[in-house]
This record gives sequence, structure tokens and C-alpha cells, in this order.
Amino acid sequence: MQSLRTKLRRFYFRLKHDYFSFDNIVFFVAIIMCFFWTYSSINAMSRNWELSQQLATKRRELALLQLEVDTMELENLYYSSPEYQELSARIHKNKLLDGETLIYLPENSEEAKNKYKTSSAVAEIAEPSNFSKWMSFLFGV
Repeated sequence: MQSLRTKLRRFYFRLKHDYFSFDNIVFFVAIIMCFFWTYSSINAMSRNWELSQQLATKRRELALLQLEVDTMELENLYYSSPEYQELSARIHKNKLLDGETLIYLPENSEEAKNKYKTSSAVAEIAEPSNFSKWMSFLFGV
């Protein structure tokens, strides 16, 4: 029993004077503070990056919506213009200006539709191979 008590007292003394000295406590507190400072700095940088990404996304969306609004305003101006109203009346209501006559033409015949079509029987020109192109370039062959 005495040796156990002695061992415990020695252990307590060693803890008190070797491990829990003022210098060691300050050192451990400094290490813990450095760890928390580093963690909080990385956390803050990560949050700032995420927020900057969200801000950039919102700015792009705002620019896109502003373009859409501007486009719609221009369309409204065009639809309220006299030129569009006249074109719309001409197309939908067959309105004519003074001195104009409306002529209805028959559908095109098959011969007229096929007049300017190119025939598929045209022989394709064979393109030289890559090797022959190089030989021609290098040696003029």
C-alpha cells in the first residue's frame, strides 16, 4: 500500500511540475487558439466564396431579366407603331391601300417546284488523301 501511495505522489508531482507548468499551459492554450483561429479563418473564406458565387449568379440573372424587360418594351413599342398595325391589318384583314389590287395566284405546279432543284446524280469529286496532300505540298507532285 505504501508503494502505491508513493507512486501516486510521484505521478502527481511529475504532472504538476513537468506537464502542468505555466509555460506548458500557455503553450497548449496558444496551440488551441491557433487551431480555432485557423478553422474560423478557413470557414470565413469558404463562406465568403460561396456568397460571392451567389452574388455573381444573382447579378447574371438580373442582367438577363433586364434584357428581357428591355426586349419586351421594344416589342410593345413596335406593336403599337403604325407600321406594325398596317402590316397586321394587311395580313389578317386583307386591307389594301388606295390603288392596290389583290391577286390570288394558283399553287405552283410540280414542274415549277422542281425547276431549280439540283440533281443528286452529280458526280462527287474525290478528295485526295492526307498523304498525297503532304507530298504535293512538300515536293510539288
